Amino acid sequence: MYKVIPSLTTPITQEQIDQFHEQGFLLIKNGCSADLIDAFNGHIYDLRDQDPMPEWAACEESKKYSVRLFNPHLNDGFAKQMMKLPIIRGTLAQLMGREAVGIQSMFFYKEPGSPGQAAHQDFYYIKNDPMTMIAAWIAMEDRVDEENGCLWVIPKSHKLGLLPHGAVKNLNEHEPWTHETEGIDLKQEIPVVMEKGDILFFHELLIHSSCRNRSTDRWRRSYVCHYIREDATTPRLDLQKKFPLF
Repeated sequence: MYKVIPSLTTPITQEQIDQFHEQGFLLIKNGCSADLIDAFNGHIYDLRDQDPMPEWAACEESKKYSVRLFNPHLNDGFAKQMMKLPIIRGTLAQLMGREAVGIQSMFFYKEPGSPGQAAHQDFYYIKNDPMTMIAAWIAMEDRVDEENGCLWVIPKSHKLGLLPHGAVKNLNEHEPWTHETEGIDLKQEIPVVMEKGDILFFHELLIHSSCRNRSTDRWRRSYVCHYIREDATTPRLDLQKKFPLF
């Protein structure tokens, strides 16, 4: 018996669409092949291993495998193609009702011992009109869980609107230079455990965070891209360039 393969243009069901709009997030298992993930991980390592490092990817030598690689899609063809994975394009089109465009990408290393990011809403950092932004978070490790710093989310929190953000409270867990959502009970957060190639789509108002990587030998690499509907705009001058996904 043949296995039915979902269409690349309509990879998710109406039930999954409804789940995203109700919960604020959607996890797609095995959205990207392990071989492609391994190749991309190796490619990013090689970029920072060059001497000298490319100017756009440069950082302190001691931090070249820890400081996030910001917007690699602007300069690197592999990173741009990972932003444009067909399953991502199709899912976003179904969730948004029309084609999406990429505006931001980040490769996170999150080595053992490194802190996470306090609870926040992406819209706080990236305003867009109309509000259509969705993140696609790709797991780049065999397992991403509570020990090595997985994402935590508050289901349905995208329905609360934009909440105030203030100073980070727990500096033992979180980076100090970000901001933290205020006025919400963080005990409502649940962990999103993922495996290599899983893709988490989440709404720009969904409250989410990550904690310190408490493992001694497990990294938590991830590739995270942000997308807006093709007709949307953002006032962020550094995110003005839109990348079509076809």
